[in-house]
Amino acid sequence: MKKRRVSFIKGSVYALLLLAVGSWTSIFMLEKASLSSLFSEQNMYYAGKFFKGLFGIGEENPAFLNGESWKNALGLTIETLVMSIMATGFSTIAALLTVIPAARNVADGSLTLVKKWHGWLSFGAIRGGYIFSRAVPELVWAMIIIFIFKPGLLPGAIALALHNFGILGKLFAEVIEDLDSRPVRNLSSSGAGRLQLLLYGVLPAVLPRFLTYILYRWEVIMRTTIVVGFVGAGGLGQQFKLSMSFFHYTDITLLLFFYLILVFTADFISEKARLFIK
Repeated sequence: MKKRRVSFIKGSVYALLLLAVGSWTSIFMLEKASLSSLFSEQNMYYAGKFFKGLFGIGEENPAFLNGESWKNALGLTIETLVMSIMATGFSTIAALLTVIPAARNVADGSLTLVKKWHGWLSFGAIRGGYIFSRAVPELVWAMIIIFIFKPGLLPGAIALALHNFGILGKLFAEVIEDLDSRPVRNLSSSGAGRLQLLLYGVLPAVLPRFLTYILYRWEVIMRTTIVVGFVGAGGLGQQFKLSMSFFHYTDITLLLFFYLILVFTADFISEKARLFIK
């Protein structure tokens, strides 16, 4: 078994190397791409102009020296934080409500010792929903939701939640499938219902890993808010797009500064929370 696993890993590495060599060969041989064209005199001129603009060189009133710009950026940062927390909450609640029938060992009755005729139907329907939910990118969800409703924080949070619902649901279901079934079976044989199995048998055992996945997805959602903001979901992303459109380069620098603070804060909180969980 171990030899078979090692050979699979080696085969995967060789396949990856072959794919990388084939990709670069097609880029240079078939597409006639040239790296030197990226560093042409014209490209370097525009790159220099862009980076000078980011640092406010040659500008009379750069945004990072303007108190009103700082106040506006701080407000947008709070909006972005609120959007990420709402999206994480929506997706977590939806995943927790659907995860029990989405676990394979619940569908076949091996965990609860109760096999019902609709178990596999529920499993297939919910797992299919998970696949569809995470297959559609956040940006596409945001475009659909904002087209139906209107631009704002709530549509952006719903769009992020719809994508992450499928991811969290799949991760939660896999945790339950790896669960030690003996305590849950004891509860089931004592006559406990599905809700009681969730509260007293499943959640105490899987909660640390659930929280780890929730915190991880919160970090990812925090980074993705800037993407959905490009289509009108509000927060730092929407202002970032407007600043790029109007060539307000120092505004971009200020927004990036607040965005980095937001990401580092989320990373710090997640790291401390994981240590507490352990």
